[in-house]
Amino acid sequence: MAAWLDALAEPGGVCVSARAQEDAAGRLDLAFEDIGEQQLKNIARAVRAYRIATGAVSATAQETPALALPDKPSIAVLPFANMSGDPEQEYFADGMVEEIITALNRIGWLFVIARNTTFTYKGQAVDVKLVGHELGVRYLLEGSVRKAGGRVRIAAQLIEAETGAHLWADRFDGSLEEVFDLQDQVAISVAGAIEPTLQAAETRRSAGRPTADLTAYDLYLRAYAAVSSGKRHIFSALGLLEQAIARDPNYGPALALAAYCQLHLFWNGWAESPESARCEAIRLARAALEIARADPAVLANVAYVFGGAGEDIRTAIGLIDRCLALSPSYSRWWYVSAVLRAFAGEPDLAIEHAERCLRLSPLGGGRAAEEGASLLAIGMANLLKRRFDEAAEGLSLCVQERPSNPWIYRHLASCLAHLGRLDEAREIVARLRSLTPLVIPNGTLYRKPEHQELFISGLRLAAGET
Repeated sequence: MAAWLDALAEPGGVCVSARAQEDAAGRLDLAFEDIGEQQLKNIARAVRAYRIATGAVSATAQETPALALPDKPSIAVLPFANMSGDPEQEYFADGMVEEIITALNRIGWLFVIARNTTFTYKGQAVDVKLVGHELGVRYLLEGSVRKAGGRVRIAAQLIEAETGAHLWADRFDGSLEEVFDLQDQVAISVAGAIEPTLQAAETRRSAGRPTADLTAYDLYLRAYAAVSSGKRHIFSALGLLEQAIARDPNYGPALALAAYCQLHLFWNGWAESPESARCEAIRLARAALEIARADPAVLANVAYVFGGAGEDIRTAIGLIDRCLALSPSYSRWWYVSAVLRAFAGEPDLAIEHAERCLRLSPLGGGRAAEEGASLLAIGMANLLKRRFDEAAEGLSLCVQERPSNPWIYRHLASCLAHLGRLDEAREIVARLRSLTPLVIPNGTLYRKPEHQELFISGLRLAAGET
């Protein structure tokens, strides 16, 4: 909630919830301006928000230290404007940004901020110096996408955040059939402006183009935009992916994302037969790996599925390590690695990798399906380390960011039960039951028996089971 309220604030300003305003009123010498009820992303109810009056926090804001610049060139890609005149094409513009970020991540010497962090600026007029300060990056890329008929135009400009100087700008026009080349051209041109010695081959997909069927690609973009932890979103995305795979059975990214969706059906008891969903997730993941074993996005989803569906955990970790070697600056890969290390019984490494994810995504934990996910991974690790207080604190924040994710509720309930806070634990279980009939998960999540027992015993206690 704090992250989305922050997006409502003016540069250098602060927005808070009504609860925070009530706590501060009379205790702090601040003036608050009521800006009414706001609908925040992933928060079911409207939230009344207050803006701290101009000037009340200006000195504090100016004293906020900037994130240290990484030891290599760093960049954030801001949301591109949809210039198509059709709000329904918003997913296409967002998909272009995602693909450009992915292409930039293939350049090993670049530090690239995660998509979900930069998308907190969507729809806002940004102060480039402030954004560079908040994200700890030297460069910003902004632009627009226009899709009309069978043509695409991508306009982009590269800005030095500290000075606001425009280093490079260009326009890329082509047919829809050339959309992958256009995305690569943007990434190559950006990197070329930053580092003249760039070799264009660094951004090329090792496995070639993911699909030649543009309708399948469009369906994949729609699914990618739709997927999140909620039941309705998972089924919606899966339906789109099934159409894409029917058109192109060898579409690796679509197969891998469909495997990810099937895993959530298994985890949460949403399929008629959860075990069938588990087997289907593994089948799709293996097919994706066979087709696109050099695509980091495929490797990450396959590793996640193998780890979550009970396959060999060392195989899953090997895949995510290969993914990190290919694209070391993509935040989601570090989140997946953190979760897999927790599954494997390596909580210290899980925390380290989750914190790396947070640095790459300083305003959030991953893309839409992973918002708050780094805190979930840290919470899981702290549970394994029996640091129940720390785990419960972080998981409580996760619940607010991702209120439809059953796994957060399960871990939070287990922590609260181990702390002896049974009334709170049972309240969390009641909320969990509203999301899924499967309170106690099927199968083994944690590979070390003592870790699995710790997790399940707390959950059983919270659910009133013996």
